[in-house]
Amino acid sequence: MAQFTKEIEKRRTFAIISHPDAGKTTLTEKFLLYGGAIASAGMVKGKKSMKHAVSDWMEIEKQRGISVTSSVLQFEYDGYCINILDTPGHQDFSEDTYRTLMAADSAVMVIDASKGVEKQTIKLFKVCMMRDIPVFTFINKMDREARDPYDLMADIESVLGIKTYPVNWPIGSGKEFKGVYEREKERVLSFTYNGIGHEADEKVTAMDDPALKDMLGDTLYQTLIDDRELLDGAGDEFDLEAVRHGKLSPVFFGSALTNFGVEPFLENFLKMTTSPLPRTSSQGEIDPFNDDFSAFVFKIQANMNKAHRDRIAFMRICSGRFEKGQEVNHVQGGRKIKLSQPQQMMAQDREIVEEAYAGDIIGVFDPGIFSIGDTVCASSKKFQFEGIPTFAPEHFRLVRQKDTMKRKQFIKGTSQIAQEGAIQIFQEPGGGMEEVIVGVVGTLQFDVLEYRLKNEYGVDVIMEGLPYQYIRWVVGENIDVKALDLTSDTKYVQDLKGNPLLLFTSSWNIQWALDHNKELQLQEFSRS
Repeated sequence: MAQFTKEIEKRRTFAIISHPDAGKTTLTEKFLLYGGAIASAGMVKGKKSMKHAVSDWMEIEKQRGISVTSSVLQFEYDGYCINILDTPGHQDFSEDTYRTLMAADSAVMVIDASKGVEKQTIKLFKVCMMRDIPVFTFINKMDREARDPYDLMADIESVLGIKTYPVNWPIGSGKEFKGVYEREKERVLSFTYNGIGHEADEKVTAMDDPALKDMLGDTLYQTLIDDRELLDGAGDEFDLEAVRHGKLSPVFFGSALTNFGVEPFLENFLKMTTSPLPRTSSQGEIDPFNDDFSAFVFKIQANMNKAHRDRIAFMRICSGRFEKGQEVNHVQGGRKIKLSQPQQMMAQDREIVEEAYAGDIIGVFDPGIFSIGDTVCASSKKFQFEGIPTFAPEHFRLVRQKDTMKRKQFIKGTSQIAQEGAIQIFQEPGGGMEEVIVGVVGTLQFDVLEYRLKNEYGVDVIMEGLPYQYIRWVVGENIDVKALDLTSDTKYVQDLKGNPLLLFTSSWNIQWALDHNKELQLQEFSRS
């Protein structure tokens, strides 16, 4: 029993969020280097001779230099077992990021020092706030020209509405970047970049060391003395409880590409975060230290291995211990199953696991029975974890196959990709699947859909733009949608689960529908 408790206590599960190009994937790789999980880091963008980021495995990601799916990576460091959920930075894939954040206990927010808080960061941060999870900030690229650090802190506080506490403080930036002052240890971690490779040299110097002034020069040394006094006198006090409830963000400055400040950040982060948190269910909170195994599906990915045409359901373990071959209750499916081929991921590399604990992420073979939000638990239990919302898409196209002989492949491809949550599929009631209305959060998802249908399912498609801008779920079981008084350009459709929805060309049409149908209630999301 002591070993069981110890295993759960050492788990840390977090997501990394950022605006595109802030350096999220580079930071992820540096973490993996420290854990010995990879031998060398690759760059997301760069010449063909360079390796691709280890956490980006889908071919289209390598071609475009972006992350469009969430990767799950596990490694050990300093006695901790760490699960990193690396999320897409591109705004067109924010829904995948949202679902991934549902599986995390904390988040690392990466900010570009020259740009500050950007649009996509704001959206993702709001999701963290909804979940009351701790957010740690890594201000990246200090070795390039950067905004004033006080401005960056003020930006985080005013735009995101969270207080900040700088754990370290930068000394200069760009060509004048000399390192960071570590406040708790009262020492300077100096930065020396020789221009060879992507590693900077680090050297520790105490604040009272006479050599420090010579090393920094008169101006930067005096600025550091003034900054130190101001931070200690006027800054927020460090409050670990506020951190753990998402009210205060510890801030770290560094440079992921040159590997500067990453390890101190990781060490501080691990000390400040907690072991896995309880999860809300239909039977109240489920304690991670409860003996009974439970988990929920937060992601489904088809064709991770093209040779096997497989489909993996990613599960966040919420309580207890999982053992290979264990029989569990699939609550939504209403039956007992064995979770087949349980594995943990290192980008496209997999390892079959014999056991896993609360906080861990496992992938299991899915023969097509799982949906996002499904609960699996010990065979004697029957409860459901809180559902994961499906948000209303904003762009719609009519999609059909070019070759009518490829009907089966088309239906299989669109259905499987929809079950992953990358797209949403709608049909006219009573209509077939030869053509479907596809809804997405961002238009880049249409490109990914077309690419995957062609490369994974051998289907070429035709896409036609549709005039709709809004879609709403119809609330209530006794509403006869066909009898509603609606404008002529409003369309009635159903999702894959048969739920009724309405497509609107404008917000005016939504209001018209509500005004002319007093019993009608509409909702912007559906909770799976």
